[in-house]
Amino acid sequence: MLLVLVLAAGLWGISLFAGVSRTARMASIGVLLAGVIIAQLALPDGHPLRQMTGGSAAMWLILAGSAVLVLLYGRGVQALRNRAETTRNKESAMPPDQFSDTELERYARHIVLRELGGPGQKRMKQARVLVIGAGGLGAPALQYLAAAGIGTIGVIDDDVVENANLQRQVIHRDTDIGMPKVFSAQVAMQAQNPNVVVLPYHRRLTEEIAADLFADFDLILDGTDNFDTRYLANRTAVTLGKPLISGALSQWEGQLSVFDPASGGPCYQCIFPQAPAPGLAPSCAEAGVIGPLPGVVGSMMAIEAIKVITGAGQTLRGEMLIYDALYGESRKITLSQRADCPVCGASA
Repeated sequence: MLLVLVLAAGLWGISLFAGVSRTARMASIGVLLAGVIIAQLALPDGHPLRQMTGGSAAMWLILAGSAVLVLLYGRGVQALRNRAETTRNKESAMPPDQFSDTELERYARHIVLRELGGPGQKRMKQARVLVIGAGGLGAPALQYLAAAGIGTIGVIDDDVVENANLQRQVIHRDTDIGMPKVFSAQVAMQAQNPNVVVLPYHRRLTEEIAADLFADFDLILDGTDNFDTRYLANRTAVTLGKPLISGALSQWEGQLSVFDPASGGPCYQCIFPQAPAPGLAPSCAEAGVIGPLPGVVGSMMAIEAIKVITGAGQTLRGEMLIYDALYGESRKITLSQRADCPVCGASA
């Protein structure tokens, strides 16, 4: 038996060195194995050639059967992979105004909604939404925008996943600690819905890139935790005429609104003319925040985005929704545009 194995290895090595194809090499090994089995079956007991090749056909038949099963299994797995890849390629090549069977089944609960229907879902597939921040508010907003079928989702954040994030930023996992948040979010979103395109930008939003970046999207969601970025996002959105959905959190309370001066509403700076003095608006790290609260407010931001895109219902333009998780209360207040606003007022 050792002789046959040595011959097979030598034959494989010589064929490989000569550049023979893998299929031809497998065929030559098969011919060698078939010759050994024929010799074991045809020659009489005690024949020197039978003794040199194992003395029994049983082991070679078992080996040949096992090899055939392995080959058939490999071919089957490859066929399934090819079929899945073909289906994936067909679906990814679907025009933005058409849906694959998989997408139709996935979004069926949207399509049967009177306020959305097929046209609303089509507008969602064609929409391009940018989310600033992949943290507390960005995490749930990104998850639900991807699940809902928003065609292209951009996410910009310069931070990496930390252990302290995982109490509330549920798009990230323990194994993602140390990974840039935008890439962690991208993996989670595309694992949940491979039909959407995710564009990660691992950098901080700055004055130099804001206008060019915003111009590539239809709608902006601001889930940041600092006023400098909020004011920058607001100025850029107003300049380009893009609706801005902004959310904020503190301890047990959250708030959100749709700022869209192009449709007659106020902008963010109309409501917050200047940043509060240091210490008056502590961050989540300083003041704390209850874990599920970002999920509630971030999900509300995703709903507002869907309404803005599809025209369903009434958005929070000119209104702010305030949610108090500690006492289970919510209320809305009316917001007005300021004529003296330096961003969207008459003087601007």
